[in-house]
Amino acid sequence: MGRRHRPPPPSPLPQRDGIDPVRLRLPPDPAGAWPTLRDHLIARFGEAIGAERVDAMFREGRFVGADGPAGPAEPYTAGRYLWFHRDFAAEERVPFGIGIVHRDERIVVADKPHFLATTPRGRHITETALARLRRDLGLAELQPAHRLDRLTAGLALFVVRAGDRGAYQTLFRDRLVRKEYEAVAPYDPGVALPVTVRSRIEKERGVLAAREVPGEPNSESRIELLEHRGGYGRYRLLPATGRTHQLRVHMNSLGLPILNDPVYPVVEEPSPAGPADYSRPLQLLARVLEFTDPVTGEPYRFESRLRLAQWPR
Repeated sequence: MGRRHRPPPPSPLPQRDGIDPVRLRLPPDPAGAWPTLRDHLIARFGEAIGAERVDAMFREGRFVGADGPAGPAEPYTAGRYLWFHRDFAAEERVPFGIGIVHRDERIVVADKPHFLATTPRGRHITETALARLRRDLGLAELQPAHRLDRLTAGLALFVVRAGDRGAYQTLFRDRLVRKEYEAVAPYDPGVALPVTVRSRIEKERGVLAAREVPGEPNSESRIELLEHRGGYGRYRLLPATGRTHQLRVHMNSLGLPILNDPVYPVVEEPSPAGPADYSRPLQLLARVLEFTDPVTGEPYRFESRLRLAQWPR
């Protein structure tokens, strides 16, 4: 039998702006390359942020062990835990609030606005639904049960207690959540609807657009037309799987790209300077989440209170 790994100790640092501190577990050093803690952290982070910044973080007491701030001259000890907060770049505030559709002691169902990422990633850290909700609701353990694309608005499920997260994530993994989306896209009477689209979708890291490729399908979406007006249609989208950009890819493959999509059919490179254009949100909304609560067995159906702004009224 292998040795059982002990869980790491709790962080001595609180969250900052709704973001957890980074946790390091110092690796083995059989060659004795790092006599001191500073030697290791310079080797680990010096190329990215510079030795001067590492030294400044030591002076500011930013590297913290279980017993308090760590000093640069302390002997290197493999297996030791350290924590620190990253320096966050200034982020433009997404000028839309997050609605709360449901909240109890186990879950929070939020109405995420367009342009707000669900979780910290890349250049979106403090301006994310998770960080905002942790701050606004005072729920430090809050975690997402799934992820909603940054450009998509609508329902996102969060778990209040870290220990419950696996049960709710399993619902999504095992496709036990009924998800219903709404979209506005061109209307084409030549496209026969309803239709179920099945294809193989692949998404390469660092490439904005996912693509359909030959092979065994790994994605499935049912597309229904609800109504049409003024050359546009309002569509109900029912994904059976959850590939990245799946609904956007499938609508585009039908010749019905979702209104204001900056990636399909043509990738619009974002401007590196200036604020985002909040006047053209992707017309895609996660409207319904329906599932049986894995803790209580209670059936739930939640509906978004948001509306797609560019559907002609």
